[in-house]
Amino acid sequence: MKMNEGVEWALHSCVNLSFIPGETVTAKRLAAFYNLPTAYLNKQLQALNRAGILSSTSGPKGGFQLARRPDQISLLDIVVAIDGAEDAFRCAGILKDGPSGDPKADYRKTCLISQAMRTAELNYRRELAGQTIADIVHQVQTTFPDTPDNTRNWFANLKS
Repeated sequence: MKMNEGVEWALHSCVNLSFIPGETVTAKRLAAFYNLPTAYLNKQLQALNRAGILSSTSGPKGGFQLARRPDQISLLDIVVAIDGAEDAFRCAGILKDGPSGDPKADYRKTCLISQAMRTAELNYRRELAGQTIADIVHQVQTTFPDTPDNTRNWFANLKS
């Protein structure tokens, strides 16, 4: 499974927005923080906006901000907003076409490979659903205590 690089960008953007609650930040400024292409980051931010993770405001003072508290945004919410909700493994039921295959069988339910892959994906999704942006923010504050202030200062001192 390969995640879209926009997932990483979206996760970091949400963490950064957590450090400056109540402020709107343009896609251009968020992109400048990591030297990312603004147009592509903006697509990710719009996806987060459609998912209700971010809210956006138009106009000269516009930009993006978190639409929910960081403890109400799971990592899975962000992954699904960017990459979609489809399963990573999609059983095509190729066993039905094999030498002992039964064309009437539902191999998505009986195939041991399909079951193993589904179990792995459920564990992956459960792990992402169990962690929030607030959890990441807490870990950042514990591991790198200067980061929140440095991030706030960077955005405060950035010239549009």
